[in-house]
This record gives sequence, structure tokens and C-alpha cells, in this order.
Amino acid sequence: MLSVIIITKNEASHIGRCLESVAWADEVIVLDSGSDDDTVAICRHYTDKVYQTDWPGFGIQKQRALDKAAGDWVLSVDADEVVTLELRAEIEQALQQEHYQGYEIPRLSSYCGKQMRHGGWWPDYVLRLFRRDCGRFTDSVVHESIIVQGRLGRVSSPLLHDAFVDLDEVLHKVNCYSSLGAALLYQRGVRSSLSKALLKALWTFIRTYCLKAAILDGRQGLMLSISNAEGTYYKYLKLLELQNRQSVASVPDRLRHFRLPWQSK
Repeated sequence: MLSVIIITKNEASHIGRCLESVAWADEVIVLDSGSDDDTVAICRHYTDKVYQTDWPGFGIQKQRALDKAAGDWVLSVDADEVVTLELRAEIEQALQQEHYQGYEIPRLSSYCGKQMRHGGWWPDYVLRLFRRDCGRFTDSVVHESIIVQGRLGRVSSPLLHDAFVDLDEVLHKVNCYSSLGAALLYQRGVRSSLSKALLKALWTFIRTYCLKAAILDGRQGLMLSISNAEGTYYKYLKLLELQNRQSVASVPDRLRHFRLPWQSK
């Protein structure tokens, strides 16, 4: 039995395609954190296992969804991801194997309408399919991961990911992730300065555009490299701001109450 788990918040523009692509699974569980658009209504069209709760961070939220799963195997997907027919076939074949307790899936992400094959975005292997009794999510507020006890295999068909639909979404995510990244760095005792922010941003651009060959993705490759550099620049500027305005004791509280733009209602 396969359970699919998804966490949502105001994902009405994406969630229909996602749920349509996993409708073949034995069980689909959606854990929503207070959407005020049509997300919940759309989800209930595909599954009766739709739950609503608060927002404690990505890792804890996904573990909550996992705790509700009943399948021997679990596939974790995000609301802006799509399982292709080819990936479905590989997943169904993998479920019959006994050699592995988890599988990494290559993720093919798009940036402003273009699927990115360079810049460190491909192949982006992510651990998403695992035996329920062998895996758990970390408690990380962001950039959570799955810890699996056992051997890992890989499938070859990609999971499609609409990472950034347009520039508005790019700017939203650059802003929110740079804020959270700065808070996490501050909690770890990392220090910043204006010169460090500039140098980190420059290195991010060079690494993405030249060393990881985003230049081969044309116009979007350049745009991606600039937005990556911008995110790094603002992350270290915000870290500098935290050094000047906040005490160490206040940072855990900031993380605990952090909301992404689409989770701020």
C-alpha cells in the first residue's frame, strides 16, 4: 500500500495538477496550514483525508502528515510537483523490491517557464519514497530532510517541479528564504558584514552561472544566477541586521513564529 503525503498553504494554482498526478495511489493525505484560497476545496475533490492545523515549520509539518499515513510505503511530494506516468511506473516497480528501504528521485525544476538542466538544478536527487517504518523527517524549519534507516536506491524518471512560475514568485521566495536563512545562521553563531554579503553574493553568481554552467540555460540561466546571488546577498545583509538589532535569546522565538509570505494570514 502506498500513501502520498502533501502539505499545503494557499496552493490553489498548483495543487490540482499535483493531486491528479498521484490519484492512483492507495491513500492521499493533505495537511493544510490555514489556506484562505480554494486549496482545501480542491483537495477534498481528490481525497477525503484533508486535515488542517497550525504551522510549526516544514520538518515538523511533514512529520505530522507522515504520522497519519497508513501505507507500507510513503511518497512525499510538494504541492508544486507532478508525478509523471513514467515516474509512476518506476515507483510501482520499486514497491515490489525488497533490496531498498528508500529511493531518491531526480527532480526537474522549472524557472520562469524553462526546465533547468544546469546551474546545479539537474539532476537534483531528492529522497521522497521510503518505507514508512524506516523513515522520519528532521525537525528543521526549512530545508528539512528524510532520515531513512536502511539502503537507498534511485529511480531515473524525474519528478517535475514548478519551482518559480514567474518573477513575482521569485521575489517572494528570495525575500522569505533570505529572512529565514539569516535567522538560522544567526542562531548558529555565524557573523556577517557588508563586505561579506557582497563577496558571498559574487561567489554565488560565479558558482551558479560559470562553474555549474547555468550559462547553458540561456536567459533563464542568467536570471537564476542573479536571483541566487540576490538571495545570498540579502541573507547576509539580514544577518548583519540581526547582529545589530537582536539578542541571541530572541532568535529561537523568531524561528518558532516564522511565516512564509503565503503563510502569514
